[in-house]
Amino acid sequence: MRFHHVSLNCRDLIAIERFYTKHFGFKRARVIQLPDGRQIVFLKGGNVYLELFPAQGERPASPDMSGEGLLYPGVRGISFMVDSVDAQLAAMGEAARITFGPLDFRDFIPGWRSVWLADPEGSVIQVTQGFVDQDNPPPLPGE
Repeated sequence: MRFHHVSLNCRDLIAIERFYTKHFGFKRARVIQLPDGRQIVFLKGGNVYLELFPAQGERPASPDMSGEGLLYPGVRGISFMVDSVDAQLAAMGEAARITFGPLDFRDFIPGWRSVWLADPEGSVIQVTQGFVDQDNPPPLPGE
């Protein structure tokens, strides 16, 4: 098994596609034309896809969010690993709308840092550097 994609509902598919292609290296992989004239766009970055859907309806008036993503059950956000958080922020310029951080997690993993950003429609994405797997993680309770 391998991870395939994250789906995003978008008010402005073009703005969202430009953001992820420009700042995170995604490229258009497939466009599916729907019978009603709308499109679904797949973007590919490495071995992961973003599937962009045209939104239907509006976001709840006051979603339960923090600067690091949604707080209620469901997908909290998506994250991208970069070589340097600072270099990524510098390259993004004004497009890097920071919602939380940057934070340093060196007490857990030397070199681990993260910052949370809003994409053009306000979805929170995490940009992180230096995360590595634990050598011997504890087993799942009960196993």
